[in-house]
Amino acid sequence: MTDGALLFESFMLMLIGMGIVFGFLLLLVGILRLMSTLILRLAPAEELQPTPSPAAAPLPADGSEDLIAVISAAITRYRAQR
Repeated sequence: MTDGALLFESFMLMLIGMGIVFGFLLLLVGILRLMSTLILRLAPAEELQPTPSPAAAPLPADGSEDLIAVISAAITRYRAQR
């Protein structure tokens, strides 16, 4: 076989392979859409009831200023080392 014939056959093989993969992907998308439609018809989505969020707990008044100072000092020291 000549080089031109080999290139032609390889190009045709590539097109056939790409066509098969493309066809399979189209089939897969179609099946997934069909399944989605069937599921939505058979079992509609339930609406969720909103749950009230718990209120944030208030910070304790005693010692919180000391805690904030300690945390701030630790952050400053950490950033100084980096």
